[in-house]
Amino acid sequence: MFGFLNIYKPRGKTSHDVVAILRRIAGIKQIGHTGTLDPFAEGVLPLCIGKACRLIEYLNDDKAYIGTIKLGMSTTTYDIEGEGVKFSDKEIDIEDIEEELAKFRGEIEQTPPIYSAIKINGKKLYEYARKGEEVQIKPRKVNIKELRLLNYNKEERVLELYIECSKGTYIRSIANDLGESLKVYGHLIKLVRVKAGDFNIKDSIHLENIKTQEDVKKYLINPLEKMDYTNYELNETEKTRVLHGMNIIPRYNIEGTVILTDSENILAIGAANNNIIKCSKVFI
Repeated sequence: MFGFLNIYKPRGKTSHDVVAILRRIAGIKQIGHTGTLDPFAEGVLPLCIGKACRLIEYLNDDKAYIGTIKLGMSTTTYDIEGEGVKFSDKEIDIEDIEEELAKFRGEIEQTPPIYSAIKINGKKLYEYARKGEEVQIKPRKVNIKELRLLNYNKEERVLELYIECSKGTYIRSIANDLGESLKVYGHLIKLVRVKAGDFNIKDSIHLENIKTQEDVKKYLINPLEKMDYTNYELNETEKTRVLHGMNIIPRYNIEGTVILTDSENILAIGAANNNIIKCSKVFI
């Protein structure tokens, strides 16, 4: 098997849980995901099946989420699973939220949560947190491409945001930092990933709907549908050279990363420069 699956990860399971389940159903070990989702979160989890795992680096890795934030309390984990840290009864109007959201758009510096899997000195941050050890966490730049307020229930003190962002953005940190900025505190109570690269939630398949190897094959996506690069259809002579790892001279001008195909099947990934295509990965 060779291709992608657009899986809807349910809340309560880790990304590794989903991979393990699909390995058992598909009867293949070579399965990987394109970006971890916390057990607390749900939504789009693209999986690569078979040799398609070698295509992960070529996929668009921007993400989009709908995050639900409860105001009035911050937590140790920045989400509903942590213990309360700071509290406030301050009333917040929708105009206050809109004003503060402007500070979170574009390229910003964000400090990852202490309860995260980022490694510092070879040790994951949550390991420091569990032992009560202090560690210096450096802010890092992320890009918030779109940030919109979808709903705000003033009485319940709950707001819902739509967020399009670069890889590595922590929505939990946005919830915490927005609460701090509003001086009312806040934490994430629900998170749904609605888009991962070119994989959309409306096309995702719920995990419980995949029970057999035939189901896996049924929902398998041709990688060409999700890879935004120039395709170059090989003739028989070129195909022979590619399968032997040899360079080819394209029949027309082409530059940059190129997908080398045979009847809409990926045979290789190449780099075209100065009228020569050098194969970097061959899949047959």
